[in-house]
Amino acid sequence: MSAAYCRLAPGHPVHGIYHDTEYGFPSNDESVLFERLVLEINQAGLSWLTILKKRAAFRTAFADFKVDRVAAFGSADIERLLADAGIIRNRLKIEATTENARRIQALRQSHGSFTGWLEAHHPRSQEEWTRLFRKTFRFTGGQIVTEFLLSLGYLPGAHEPDCPIFARIREHSPPWARILQVKDRSAQGLI
Repeated sequence: MSAAYCRLAPGHPVHGIYHDTEYGFPSNDESVLFERLVLEINQAGLSWLTILKKRAAFRTAFADFKVDRVAAFGSADIERLLADAGIIRNRLKIEATTENARRIQALRQSHGSFTGWLEAHHPRSQEEWTRLFRKTFRFTGGQIVTEFLLSLGYLPGAHEPDCPIFARIREHSPPWARILQVKDRSAQGLI
């Protein structure tokens, strides 16, 4: 999204807030990570504006993105969600969301947390990340994975360098910037 998004979003009543306060900023909060994954999965085939407009309904439908609560959803919950006009009523996406919550629970066992899993595999190329996500989660194609990682600072490029938000994100030391810092220190012989 980067170049076009940095031109479109500022001042937009829906895109502006997401662009200025969330997109590209790192987070360790499991609910935030899960929400971003769910929103990116649901965006497939639709506009990001549609997803942002439905965001509050997604939060309600998916228990504020509390992983344990969504992981416990059963067939009655799936049917309830399929009838919820506030969200994207796609069975594959809804079932992927509940299954991915269970897989995040498993990541707690293997890596301590979803963040721990991401950090254990960072850095990787976009192609490597996509293969890893496809092996680990459901409904995670290349574009979904790329946008998820951009949105949380694991890949560079969420914002153009001349976008005012770019500097703010650098202050939060996103994962992609930490890698550059290590490379710079190594090149200077400091490591």
